[in-house]
Amino acid sequence: MTATDLARVEAPGLSLVLGYADEAGLRETLDTLVTSGVASGIARRDATLWGPEAEEEAAKRLAWIDLPRASRKLVEPILALRDELRGAGLDRVVLCGMGGSSLAPEVICGAEGLPLVVLDASDPDSVRAAAGDALERTVVVVSSKSGGTVETDSQRRAFEQAFTDAGIDPAERIVVVTDPGSPLAEASADAGYRTFLADPEVGGRYSALTAFGLVPSGLAGADIGALLDGAADVHDALITDSPDNPALRLGALLGHAALAGVDKLVLASGGATYAGLGDWIEQLVAESTGKNGRGILPVVVEGVDAPGIQPSTTDAVLVTYGPEFVFDSISPASGWGAVVDGLLGAQMLTWEVATAVAGRVLGINPFDQPDVESAKQAARALLDETPEEEPALLAVDGLEVRALGAGLTEELTSAGDPETAIAALLDRLAAEDDRGYLAVMAYAERAAYPELAASRRTLADRTARPVTFGWGPRFLHSTGQLHKGGPPVGVFLQVTVAPRADLPIPGRPFGFAQLVAAQAAGDARVLADHDRPVLRLHLRDPSPDGPAYQRLLAALGVTP
Repeated sequence: MTATDLARVEAPGLSLVLGYADEAGLRETLDTLVTSGVASGIARRDATLWGPEAEEEAAKRLAWIDLPRASRKLVEPILALRDELRGAGLDRVVLCGMGGSSLAPEVICGAEGLPLVVLDASDPDSVRAAAGDALERTVVVVSSKSGGTVETDSQRRAFEQAFTDAGIDPAERIVVVTDPGSPLAEASADAGYRTFLADPEVGGRYSALTAFGLVPSGLAGADIGALLDGAADVHDALITDSPDNPALRLGALLGHAALAGVDKLVLASGGATYAGLGDWIEQLVAESTGKNGRGILPVVVEGVDAPGIQPSTTDAVLVTYGPEFVFDSISPASGWGAVVDGLLGAQMLTWEVATAVAGRVLGINPFDQPDVESAKQAARALLDETPEEEPALLAVDGLEVRALGAGLTEELTSAGDPETAIAALLDRLAAEDDRGYLAVMAYAERAAYPELAASRRTLADRTARPVTFGWGPRFLHSTGQLHKGGPPVGVFLQVTVAPRADLPIPGRPFGFAQLVAAQAAGDARVLADHDRPVLRLHLRDPSPDGPAYQRLLAALGVTP
């Protein structure tokens, strides 16, 4: 990539630099978006922009474009509640939510260095740790758009029980964010919980600037007014039908590159204060675009020099966010890339518009998630059936190996160790004609097994291919859609851990251990039904210092 391949555009609160390998093609795509009035159409909430099949869903999912103004009315009541809670000595905020309900607050609070306990897990050890610590100064925000998300509902029940057991009235400690008329809204009213009702015409992954993003962030101490100010600054530039519209340019680049086979989006922080933004973009882009056999796979990496953006990776767009990185430092082999810098609110609104634009270019509906439900249904079926677990193909040091899909079970019947099993899965990746990717999916307590996340880097270095890492079941509301609905070129490594102890879910016939096991097994089953290879590595011994975990780390190439 040379200097002649670069283009810069400035907007209030945001700057964008693009690098491209096909200037004529990108210009044609951008010109079509401008002459078709896509940006102004989004501002008018024109549901026809994504075709007749998407029109019904789009008609009720476009209110997010007006949030910099519409959400301003939330700031005062949120700050008033924060002051009230702080006055009562409640300074520990726990957020129970999944996907869009948790990722935005995590980024917002992280950008300001504010503590926020995000509980987006189903394993009993994580729930027990969150519900068993400092309850005397804890307020819990329960966030669910549908009001029926099984993880969030289960977490709410656990906290209600924990507060009651501690002699604390849950109505004094639980704040609910949900859509009007949802089951959670009704239950919240009955219980006397403080409730914020969000705009039902905003989808979960576009909800960063709604009550879902603002309530937990504001209660934790974030400057949510400044966040909205940043989005408001860039708003008018994003709804203008102009080639200088940064969201049109970014969306055109992502969509055009993906149609050309450059369908991986490598995300790296370039010195941004909001270093976690990549995780939020990952959900927004993956769940919005990964369907109908198409999609853009986000790959969140540790830095601009991380494995996964090697010169040999010709199917990846490299995007950095923050001020420090310039294209002269590294040239993606694909020739496609971007640097996006600006205020956090401006970043969020820009990426939302750009993702909707990329959906238009790809010819898909960016507002539905048809394959997310398949994993939920499989998990529910397993909760009802409670079938016997299939025998392990092999077990070494308390580490069990199983396989599903695409003939992988038969291939591994003679494997004698976990290393051989992993090598067989990576051989499948190598057979995907330089377009494949590896997804590592860990259903484990993050605090107890932090080294697992390092496997993304070691496996990317080993394969010279894009590798993603996700904590389950969190990723089911993010990249899980693309895994099943996107291009069928992924191979999957699932890690599960036996809990140290189960935790009952009040009012349910199953506990958290059974819930997380059903979610992991259900996801693996659906992937196998899509003819994708899945290798399951299960720690029968949950001790982080035990031989099973140490053997697993060694097999993944991770140094403890």
